[in-house]
Amino acid sequence: MAPSIRDVQLTPVAGYRRPEAISAREDSGDLEDVRLLDAYDEELGEERGKDGEEKGMRRIQVRVTGMTCSACSSSVESAVAALGGVARVSVSLLQNKAHVVFDPNLVKDEEIKDAIEDAGFEAEILPDSSNSQSRSQKALSGQFRISGMTCAACVNSVEGILRKLPGVKRAVVALATSLGEVEYDPSVISKDEIVNAIEDAGFDAVFMQSSEQDKVLLSVDRLSTEIDLHVLQGILKNMKGVRQFQVNTGLAEVEIIFDPEFLGLRTIVDAIEKGSNGSLKVHVQNPYIRAASNDTQEASKMLHLFLSSLFLSIPVFLIRMVCPRIPMVNSFLLMHCGPFLLRDLVKWVLVSIVQFVIGKRFYVAAYRALRHGSTNMDVLVVLGTSASYFYSICALLYGAYTGFWLPIYFETSAMIITFVLFGKYLEVLAKGKTSDAIKKLVELAPATALLLVKDTEGRHIVEREIDAMLVQPGDVLKVIPGSKVPSDGTVVWGTSYVDESMVTGESAPILKEASSSVIGGTMNLHGALHIQATKVGSDTVLSQIISLVETAQMSKAPIQKFADYVASIFVPIVITMSLLTFLGWFICGSLGAYPNSWIAESSNCFVFSLMFSISVVVIACPCALGLATPTAVMVATGVGATHGVLIKGGDALERAQNINYVIFDKTGTLTQGKAAVTTAKVFTGMELGDFLTIVASAEASSEHPLARAILDYAFHYHFFGKLPTTKDAGRRHEEDLKSEWLLDVADFSAKLGKGVQCSIDGKEVLVGNRKLLAEYGIIIPSEAESFLVDLEMNAKTGILVAYDGNFVGVLGITDPLKREAVIVIEGLKKMGVHPVMVTGDNKRTAQAVAKEVGIDDVRAEVMPAGKAEVVNLLQKDGSIVAMVGDGINDSPALAAADVGMAIGAGTDIAIEAADYVLVRNNLEDVITAIDLSRKTFTRIRWNYFFAMAYNIIAIPIAAGVLFPLTGLRMPPWLAGACMAFSSVSVVCSSLLLRRYRKPRLTTILQITVE
Repeated sequence: MAPSIRDVQLTPVAGYRRPEAISAREDSGDLEDVRLLDAYDEELGEERGKDGEEKGMRRIQVRVTGMTCSACSSSVESAVAALGGVARVSVSLLQNKAHVVFDPNLVKDEEIKDAIEDAGFEAEILPDSSNSQSRSQKALSGQFRISGMTCAACVNSVEGILRKLPGVKRAVVALATSLGEVEYDPSVISKDEIVNAIEDAGFDAVFMQSSEQDKVLLSVDRLSTEIDLHVLQGILKNMKGVRQFQVNTGLAEVEIIFDPEFLGLRTIVDAIEKGSNGSLKVHVQNPYIRAASNDTQEASKMLHLFLSSLFLSIPVFLIRMVCPRIPMVNSFLLMHCGPFLLRDLVKWVLVSIVQFVIGKRFYVAAYRALRHGSTNMDVLVVLGTSASYFYSICALLYGAYTGFWLPIYFETSAMIITFVLFGKYLEVLAKGKTSDAIKKLVELAPATALLLVKDTEGRHIVEREIDAMLVQPGDVLKVIPGSKVPSDGTVVWGTSYVDESMVTGESAPILKEASSSVIGGTMNLHGALHIQATKVGSDTVLSQIISLVETAQMSKAPIQKFADYVASIFVPIVITMSLLTFLGWFICGSLGAYPNSWIAESSNCFVFSLMFSISVVVIACPCALGLATPTAVMVATGVGATHGVLIKGGDALERAQNINYVIFDKTGTLTQGKAAVTTAKVFTGMELGDFLTIVASAEASSEHPLARAILDYAFHYHFFGKLPTTKDAGRRHEEDLKSEWLLDVADFSAKLGKGVQCSIDGKEVLVGNRKLLAEYGIIIPSEAESFLVDLEMNAKTGILVAYDGNFVGVLGITDPLKREAVIVIEGLKKMGVHPVMVTGDNKRTAQAVAKEVGIDDVRAEVMPAGKAEVVNLLQKDGSIVAMVGDGINDSPALAAADVGMAIGAGTDIAIEAADYVLVRNNLEDVITAIDLSRKTFTRIRWNYFFAMAYNIIAIPIAAGVLFPLTGLRMPPWLAGACMAFSSVSVVCSSLLLRRYRKPRLTTILQITVE
């Protein structure tokens, strides 16, 4: 399986959140965690927790109630991590659980529970039966490279065999990538047993990687002698934290299972190189580069087989077609060797090598497939070539025995195998092109990094070039101009512009300075930077994008079920048709239904009928059907990633083509999400400064985007012109001042969809909308109501404030529309998609914003659960509904929608619930996602048309239906050539998607419904 997808950071928020998180966007240097798949965090937490138990540590799970965002989970983590004796804490927002590894001698369960409750959340220690699994019970997910699959029938066969194995919980095989992903229980079955099962089914299999986090495969240079081997084994045996290792001297590799709590990967590499006095050089094997190497090896192997077959087949072809026209050569070939002619013996020997040495792979694969009760293309090739080969042997022996020589067709089987191998070689090359997007993403990561080594006083004294895969969190790295950033991190020194277009799709270079976040794989353009690595390896944004794309490519679109069904019955149908063809021509010939002139060349109707039958078997191609969908999905997901649109699976891609409605959240989706207070008015005798201080103090504990806007407005009202001019000093001084001028707040409570309530100096404070004040019986004066209506009619949100039971004043807040919002909405209408805006804001503000952006269907004052109800309402008539959102309050609707699209700069739970992730936070990508989906499935339909039309037309022609009228017949060798090129044509058709260009703003309005 691909590396775990964890903590992909895609947007900035408040600076007090997790400092190690990374942002793909530049704002105020503030950061937020975004987890694409929290389940992977849970798995990792479990695995590491078990490691802790092995060292005498205890692991517990705590149910945490009240978490609403990543800031909450960070608060829980910080509170628990602050306890002495806690080794590790991981909080999963989606599961509402905290996984804690700790020393029971230093801290107790109840102390952990109390710490969480002191942080403002409810905590419950889960019983051991639900939180403790032994390592043997934990399911692993392993990825296997499977060679030799040629069609959907092969895929079905492998999947069926894997799913029947004991301990295997799930198995998915992708034909286009030649990869299989197997979820299995390692206590029941090992990866080697899975490999053996795949090989027994007739395919070659190699284990690639697993979800285990403490296993690494290293390549060791200069491991050539027994002395080197003993040195390596001695180093590893004496290394604390290494649990197990296995050395493969043939491949110069060592597989190490180690405890990440004791030592890091770089420590292992350094220990080996230092312990061997530099005689052994160690490199971490990148699984993606290894996979690319396997692809190259497979293509090289197929080319070698093809050239060998061609080299042996050309003489056979020349003996049959050319040599009879050269008298001297023909006389030589007509010499007798016993009862046989020399030319027949030469062809027999050459073709036997082609048939059984070069063609052995077809026999082995066909045998294993039949042994497991399945059929595939190899069965058809073996049937066709064997029929031609063994008929020719029988004819040759019959002639030698009786003296009556029948025509022989050795060249037919040789040419069929040659053409099939040529087609397979081209297919391997073409399929390799479909994964170019992942290869390009992998190539973005630099091979090496410049590590700044510190002395005991913390000064950087030397630069050391290391393998980029050995970078560890906390390392300070130097990035020179023109080089790539080795890992995700934070700038600690220097200023430069960085090109992030290769990851985020954002074309303009972005300024990076101290405290700015950087993404691994991006290009530093101008100045030198020192960055501190925060996320490395599989945790980086680039690795998670690669993993997400790879996972999507592993998934099957529902339309592929059709191909899988056809493939399951295809070969038996073709064999039946071949037999009917033979019987039809043979019986008709025996009854004299056609003239003898038709069979004069073939000597008898048996041979005449057999050639038609062989052509039918050979020309039929199930491979094209099996490749029609996965190759297109693979190319489309890769193309989407290069345009900043991450697609989570083929099923989401298929649903998106038929979208009827697109529902937009307002704040942060249609608008920029950068709310600003434009006006503040007090309707009592309270001073404006005191009014703003009370409101800011109440909102300081809130996570709502509007709270930040109110806090900033109040702060600048009081301290305008008093802050330092430099960015870092200004931010630090601002935080210091906030802690001084804000009032103490008690009994704070966030009212979902209404506002906040708290106590200041013993007096109740309410800040929110009309619903909140009505709930507490606060009457809004008519003057304030008129002012509020005026704000709402101008697309501004009015925030009402009550203090000590009395209405005090109003704040007017605006959130400007994104620059592309209007044209995207118009473009969707041109595409036949109906836009809808759903928001929790009041009706007047919502209608004003909708009018400005061009949306006619507006649903205002909708609570988070109500958004999902709107989705369900639109789905009642069978419409396909997409939801575009960025916040936690959008997650129920994102999950309920047929297609959920999370703005990449949104929150973690929104991205988890979505089917598409729009990395750039740009609404244009909504159109890109729909347009790419439509073009992809148009291509898939064409692929199916070509594949079906080929078989529907080619099989009757091969059977000879045109022969009575036109005299046109298809020799078996030509049928083999047609079959070989049919699957190549389908793959090449899918590759045309690589030319996809997303619609430009200038052309969006020209899109019309076809």
